[in-house]
Amino acid sequence: MNIQTKYLGEVPIDERKIIHFPAGIPGFPTERDFVLMDLPETPIFQVLQSVQTSTVAFIVSNPHQIYPDYSIELDNNLIESLQIKNEEEVAVLSIVTLKQPFQKSTLNLKAPIVINTNHKYGKQYILSMETYSSQAPITPQPVERKG
Repeated sequence: MNIQTKYLGEVPIDERKIIHFPAGIPGFPTERDFVLMDLPETPIFQVLQSVQTSTVAFIVSNPHQIYPDYSIELDNNLIESLQIKNEEEVAVLSIVTLKQPFQKSTLNLKAPIVINTNHKYGKQYILSMETYSSQAPITPQPVERKG
């Protein structure tokens, strides 16, 4: 199957790699199917592209690559809804807000995208704790933990 994408034009996708977001993503409740695509020459970033709407795509990154101490706990409702059985099948991504210059771009550490990589279910998980910012600098900096 081919889809139109926001950043890469028309590309073929493997339908087995479609990640289903049963509740959509906040702000995009009707967008429920996405694929993760690599960005050429930027191994730290990927695109979470809507399968339905070419203009809905998010630059994402594994927050651990920028903030090695980043750590979240998943609540039982999320674990159950994504059918997570063990930690190895969980991928965590943060949405990047691109700014000019790039060094002013930010990561949303407050509301990571959590994906069950085996079952291909995903959800943007809004943390109830105030530990992380929704606009954390993209340049590595120590995270100050509160409380």
